Amino acid sequence: MTENSMKFRLKYVVEDTDRHGNVRVYYRHDGRKIRLRGPIGSPEFFTDYKAAANPKKPQKPPVPMAGRVVPHSVNWLCTQYYKSAMFKELAPRTQKVRRSILERFCQHKDDGDKPYALLRPKHVRIRRDEMSDRPEAANSMVKALRQLYRFALRYDHHDENPAEKVEYLSGNADGFHSWTLEEIAQYEATHPVGTTARLALDLALYTGQRRADLVQLGRQHVRDGWLVFTQHKGRDRKPVRMEIPIIGELQRTIDATSTGDLTYLVTAFNRPFTSNGFGNRFRKWCDDAKLSHCSVHGLRKAAAARLAELGCSEFEIMAITGHTTSKEVTRYTRAASQKTRAESALRRISDDQKENKSVPLSEVVASGGTNPPNKILKGNSK
Repeated sequence: MTENSMKFRLKYVVEDTDRHGNVRVYYRHDGRKIRLRGPIGSPEFFTDYKAAANPKKPQKPPVPMAGRVVPHSVNWLCTQYYKSAMFKELAPRTQKVRRSILERFCQHKDDGDKPYALLRPKHVRIRRDEMSDRPEAANSMVKALRQLYRFALRYDHHDENPAEKVEYLSGNADGFHSWTLEEIAQYEATHPVGTTARLALDLALYTGQRRADLVQLGRQHVRDGWLVFTQHKGRDRKPVRMEIPIIGELQRTIDATSTGDLTYLVTAFNRPFTSNGFGNRFRKWCDDAKLSHCSVHGLRKAAAARLAELGCSEFEIMAITGHTTSKEVTRYTRAASQKTRAESALRRISDDQKENKSVPLSEVVASGGTNPPNKILKGNSK
């Protein structure tokens, strides 16, 4: 070390002399050895020394700006879909749910940044199988992707729909649990007439409507003893206008209950329920009655099943529930219809037996053979 280097007390500065006698100055620290221009103490030396003592950290690649999407990625296709008439025609709640599903799909392992044209049925099937413990959620994801790529087809962004080739998981074929008569009685015993909880039960059971409709029903919808309203679902695209008679049992419950000015069902603060708020409150009412497996939607199924047991046709049931196709009604009433048909079939057998009494075998079978047919008919005619 030279006198100059000792004078300035510079750290990590070393000098090497090569075979030709030339003195070279280096900065040596943390495994780094960096050549410095000399002589020590010169402006060039201090410039190099400062640069070696304070090395610049390697710059990371720029992070994409928030909201920025990769062109022609799945995220990009989603943003185009959200701006389309196909998406805007959906009900606000449907838009919210579908957007949430697609965003979760895009966030999974950065799938949203991948080219949408490279998505294949096998990729969708893998994602579906990862959610096999939640079949309804898995099917909702497949459905959302089908709609996304239907948009892509319609707007000439793509020429195939990979999600259309992916099968839905079987899940629970019967869907929501349909209330039994015993469960209805158990709920009624816990929530007597005059309570909002009981009014909620009777409105659902005697109108067969969805919770989004139940929270909107009120006196303004009554016309000569009939409830006249437009169902909430599909009201902006395919409105379904309903006219349902208010039967005596329901009217007695309404008359005995403190209701709101515009809606029958109100909160403890005398305000109308939101659809989700009502669902949460009804969940508590069911729990209070120790019916944790029952739901408000199950009452819609129970209403349809009860009508089926009374012998109503699918079209008559659809007139109450507001379904536009018989697919869901058939699923709702499958068990009830089977019970009604079985009862009807066995009743016919019973009636036939009453009209045609059976003949004892001893009268039919003669010793050594069988009686002639005309004798059997005579025996049957007695």
